[in-house]
Amino acid sequence: MSQPVPGTDRPWRIAIVGAGPAGIYAADVLMKSGTDVSIDLFERQPAPYGLIRYGVSPDHPRIKGIVKALKQVLDKPQVRLLGNVEFGRDLLLEDVTRLYDAVVFTTGAEKDRPLDIPGIDLPGSFGGADFVSWFDGHPDVPRTWPLEARSIAIIGAGNVALDVSRMLSKTADELLVTEIPQNVYEGLKASPVEEVHVFARRGPAQAKFTPLELRELDHSPHVEVVVDPEDIEYDEGSLEALRSDNQTRLVVKELERYAVRDRDDRPRKLHLHFFHAPVEVYGEGKVEGLRTERTAYTDAQDGSTRGTGEVHEWPVQAVYRAVGYKSSPLPGVPWDEQSWTIPHDAGRVLDADGLPLPGVYVNGWVKRGPVGLIGHTKGDAIETVGSMLEDLEKLPRAEEPSLEAVTALLEERGVSYTTWEDWGRLDAHEMSLGEAFGIVEHHKGPTPRERVKVVSREEMLAAAKR
Repeated sequence: MSQPVPGTDRPWRIAIVGAGPAGIYAADVLMKSGTDVSIDLFERQPAPYGLIRYGVSPDHPRIKGIVKALKQVLDKPQVRLLGNVEFGRDLLLEDVTRLYDAVVFTTGAEKDRPLDIPGIDLPGSFGGADFVSWFDGHPDVPRTWPLEARSIAIIGAGNVALDVSRMLSKTADELLVTEIPQNVYEGLKASPVEEVHVFARRGPAQAKFTPLELRELDHSPHVEVVVDPEDIEYDEGSLEALRSDNQTRLVVKELERYAVRDRDDRPRKLHLHFFHAPVEVYGEGKVEGLRTERTAYTDAQDGSTRGTGEVHEWPVQAVYRAVGYKSSPLPGVPWDEQSWTIPHDAGRVLDADGLPLPGVYVNGWVKRGPVGLIGHTKGDAIETVGSMLEDLEKLPRAEEPSLEAVTALLEERGVSYTTWEDWGRLDAHEMSLGEAFGIVEHHKGPTPRERVKVVSREEMLAAAKR
């Protein structure tokens, strides 16, 4: 273990703003470095885990299993969770720079990137991220969702597009075994959906799906996955990707399987379309259809495509864009409007002149943009924490580094913050709701509900503080 802050007997006081994977991984790397640290993890929601709790589909038990590893970090005595604290309102930049030796911003990305085509703002056109927040029970979004369409279009070729398509096409009863809130179950139960169309402007080898996500589409006994054999096409760049990348090979193999198999009688259809670029959402006062332009590979032989002028009309009543997430700016923290990220150099936050702000760091999607899998954030944390450790000895010292200083400040401001112990009570409460619900009939057999997620902030706080 390293020495405490020189000239004192105290550990280095580190603040991390955001208690999702990026923040928790940063805390883990800090502790494993052997540095004598005391870490406060701040989270805007009353519950920890960020993207895992509010950005991953509830029918993804393998991904949600990451929580077990994150929990081991939050259980460490060097870490303190302070939830229900909003940076910029309850806690300011001048507060953390006064109370801590260093701060890491790990606030993620949960807003939809825009898509600039005519009609995208018509009623019935939605952001995929907003829909994910709804079905994941995010406390800051409305609790109702207009599920009135029989035919739905989804624009995008990544895992979020697949999550949205799967949640829209599955029956509500299939999802009852998951932790979905009751209002989400009831909304999906009333949905009249019959077909979902996912559109990708490039070919199968350029899709950003993961093989696991793609295979999961076919697990529902009520949803048939359909791929047009004419869309299975490769240029030289695609063939090179197939030769060199195992994940691309697995994705394409799965798409080819969907394309060549016989059609079955599952009542709901989920179509995956390639070589279709969105051109316009159309309708009189609401979404009535989507126009796409057929694309083809260019002569560049690198997987790039061009428009062919061949336009298709798809009579749909709802359109979801899943073209990527963006982060939100933080009050007082430098911001890059072009990339929707915090400007940095190896995790060191840079000011308007391109110079590092002493003691201010960034990690995760708000650092590098919403790309890669959750596990990639760990590599980011190694870089960011490495920069911090290089800087520690020369950073200005916290003026009020005691554990009590920040909680006294929050209490003075009337903030009802939650702790790791509070989360334990809320966690147990949600598990008890699942147990009380009983056994659910599922196509895999009778299944107990492990959890029912509590949605409203007031109910979360009540369960956490009882």
